[in-house]
This record gives sequence, C-alpha cells and structure tokens, in this order.
Amino acid sequence: MTVPSRQKRISDVSPALEPSPARAAAPAPPPANGEPSGSDAAPSSAPNKPVKSKKAPRVMFGLLAAAALVGGILWYLGRGKESTDDAQVEGRVVTVSARTSGQVSKVLVSDNQVVQQGDVLVELDLEELKARVNVARADRRAAEASLSLAQAQLALTERQAAAGIRQARGGVSQATSGVASSKALLDQAQADIASAESRRQLAVKEFDRIRELYAKGSVSQAELDARQAAADQSSSGLEQANARLESTRALISGNYGGVEQAQGRLGAALTAPQQVQAAQAQVQLGQARVEQSRAAESLAELNLSYGVLRAPAAGVVSRKNVEVGSLVSPERPLMALVPLNDVWVVANFKEDQIGAMKAGQSARIKVDTFSGQVFAGHVESVAAGTGARFALLPPDNATGNFTKVVQRLPVRIHIEDSQGLTLRPGMSATVVVRVQ
Repeated sequence: MTVPSRQKRISDVSPALEPSPARAAAPAPPPANGEPSGSDAAPSSAPNKPVKSKKAPRVMFGLLAAAALVGGILWYLGRGKESTDDAQVEGRVVTVSARTSGQVSKVLVSDNQVVQQGDVLVELDLEELKARVNVARADRRAAEASLSLAQAQLALTERQAAAGIRQARGGVSQATSGVASSKALLDQAQADIASAESRRQLAVKEFDRIRELYAKGSVSQAELDARQAAADQSSSGLEQANARLESTRALISGNYGGVEQAQGRLGAALTAPQQVQAAQAQVQLGQARVEQSRAAESLAELNLSYGVLRAPAAGVVSRKNVEVGSLVSPERPLMALVPLNDVWVVANFKEDQIGAMKAGQSARIKVDTFSGQVFAGHVESVAAGTGARFALLPPDNATGNFTKVVQRLPVRIHIEDSQGLTLRPGMSATVVVRVQ
C-alpha cells in the first residue's frame, strides 16, 4: 500500500539526517595558559553572551560626520542661488508674407537655408503689376492736363472779371444817356408838332381867304393854287412831325430796354468774384486729382516693387509654405526666418524663487544639446505676471474648490557668450541664478 511504502522511505532517510559521531563530538580547542580541559574544567553555570564590537560606534559617527560634511558643502555651494530646469532657448521668428496679391513665378530658397538681409526669397508675376503702373501713369497725366486747363480758365476769368464789370457799367451809362437824349428828341418832336400845327392852321386860313377873294375875282388862279399848295404842305409837315414824335417815343422805349439790358449785363459782370472762386475751386479740384493720381502711381510702383520678396533680416528659412504657381496674398504667411544671432533664455522660476531676483544678477546656463558646456549670462528682466495669468483661459480662484498651486514666472536671461556654438530656439536648458 502507499502508506507503508512512504514510512519505509522515511525510515531509510532518517539515518542520513542523524549527526555522525565525528561531527557530534568535535575536539575542543586546547586550553590557553595551561588550564585544564574536558573533565578537568568546571562546567559554566550561565550561557555564553555575544561580545559587542567597539568599532560600530566609530563607524556610525564617521558616516554621520561625512553626511554632515557633504550636506554643509552642498548648502554652502547652493547658498544664494536659485535654479530651474524649466527653461528653454528663445529667439525672434520673423514671418515673411507677400505685401500684394499675385502668382508666384520663382522660389529662390529652400528649408533651413541661411539667408542674409535683402536676399531675394520669392518673385511674383510682374506683368499685371507693370500694367497697373502704366494705367496709374496715364491717369496722372490726364489729371495734370485737367489741372492746366483749370488754371488757364482761372487766369482768363480773373482778367475778364474786371473788364466785364467796367464794360457793363459803361453800357448802363450809355443806355441812360440814350434815354435822356431820346427824351430831348421827344420834346423837340412835340414842339415840331405844335409848330407844324400852327403853320397848317395859318395856311388853311390864308387858303380860305384867297378862295373867297378868288370867288369875287380879286385874285388870280395862280394865287389860289399857291395858297392851296401851302396849305397841303403845312398839313404834310404836321404829319411828319407826328411821325417823328411816334419814332421818338419808340426810341425812348428802346432806350429803356437798353438800360435794363445794360443793368442786367452789369449784374452778370458783378458775379465775376463768384466766377473766380468757382474757377479757383476747379483748380483746387484739379490739384487734388493730380495728387490722387500721383499717390495711385506711387502705390502701383510700390506694389511692383513688392513683387520681389526680400529677406527682412538675416536668418534661417523655416516653415516654407510656398511653391511656384501658388497664389499668395498679404494675409497668408509664406515662410519664417529665425535669426540665430539673437537668442536668449526664458527660465520659468517658481514664485517663491524670485523674491530676491532682479535684473543684472549673474546666471549660469546649461543647454541639454551641449552637455558639459556652461554659458555665462545675467538676468535681463522678470515678467509682469505668471504664465497662467496670460493664458487663454486664466484661472478664476473665486469659483469652485480652491487648490493652491505654486505658479511660475518667466524670467528672461541674456546670454553673454555663446562660445561659438549655435543655440536654436526651443532647446531645453537649466538655469542657475545667483541672487545674493
């Protein structure tokens, strides 16, 4: 069965587990100083106690002293310093955009290419821009011609104004004199009528008397005919006098009309100052149009010059987003230029680290890219607020539960010597500032 076999295996193994006589009775070391051993020595009444080493306190004291020394050295070396590894290299990023709309004809740079200030980056199609310049020049010439015409009209109006007034006044005087002369002729015509009427009456009476004498045979036929002719002649003279009277009256009416006409011309001539002002306004309008056309021409020429995009600063081409044939406009950035000779470090210190920090304090900078290199610098400025305060959604501690979080403030560190190494914006850095 199973149990007896297991007992048999146990019994077979147990003699092997029992200590052998050699191991059980090991010979004792010989006694020192001739003291008896074995049965000659008296058995001890108490068990053996472990003996304490005298070196343990010394080792502990040495470790504590070394720790204190290291801590003191670290405290001394870190005294008056503030450090952070939340720092990065920063620099200017110059965005390049077209200043006029157009189609790209040439792209003369590539990504990460080093360019100098004034180098040509992109060229646009210039044909349309040149046509706009020609149109602006034609408009300017037309405006200058209109201005010359307005100036000539002004000079002519000024010369005609005084002469027109004098001429109109002379016409009024002449017409008034004509009226007065016509009145004198009227009086003379009326007097002529009275005289003709008297002569006619006298001629008629003499004719009647001669006719009576002729009937009695006292006068001849010739005398009667003569008186008859004189009477007829006097009647004709009266009719002529009446006709002259009517003519004189018509002349007077015409002269009155001439006076009114002359006065009207005088009134028109008196508007010469207003005409001069109108001509001056036309000149001013022409000058404004000339200036406007010249400004349009200058703008067209500027747009033509904007057809060639040049580097506004020396730097490295980055984020190039333009190709030949692309349609560009001022609101679309084409590329960015990063000047590598103008970089600095922004270190984000905790708010409890900047209490004694101020501009001008020395700093040591380590950039992760160049391990082992230490760059000298100094604090240039401290930000006016924490980074969270200028975030898109600044925190509002007046709502909800409040959890205090240590804030960080950006500190700008000026790099005094880059040691011939190229520092690029975005590189991580560690900054130590000596505040005391």
